[in-house]
Amino acid sequence: MIKLICVGKVKDEHLQALIGDYQKKISHYHKLEIIEVKDEPIKENEKQVLDIEAERLLNTIDKNDYVILLDLHGRSIDSIGLSSKLDQLFIRYPKICFVIGGSLGLGEKILARADERLKLSDLTFLHQMTRLILLEQIYRSFKILNHETYHK
Repeated sequence: MIKLICVGKVKDEHLQALIGDYQKKISHYHKLEIIEVKDEPIKENEKQVLDIEAERLLNTIDKNDYVILLDLHGRSIDSIGLSSKLDQLFIRYPKICFVIGGSLGLGEKILARADERLKLSDLTFLHQMTRLILLEQIYRSFKILNHETYHK
């Protein structure tokens, strides 16, 4: 199972539709669950906000889950590398969790829990768009693993 755990909701109906489309496409290959945790209103004490959001994220992760954080300071990987990584992880872990933080990023406790940190790009994206981009890459990974033509 793949769990996509995100801080906040996607409010834009067009993005919601695209995300739903990729969720449906991925479901033909593998079980996917999208979990949204409440985002905390931004306060003067940003660390407090990050700590609260980190706790909410951690409450959705099981101890045996493999956790990949989407992080600007993570390592880059190409689409073929991601597909190989997923293929290897499916053998060893019952659940792979991708975590997308809120607009302030990720708190220390969720950073400490991560098995891996992944950077989608050197560019910065809205965290709501990051969800769509990641789902597209997961779908692309399944197409690659199944030797289907979408990825080129």
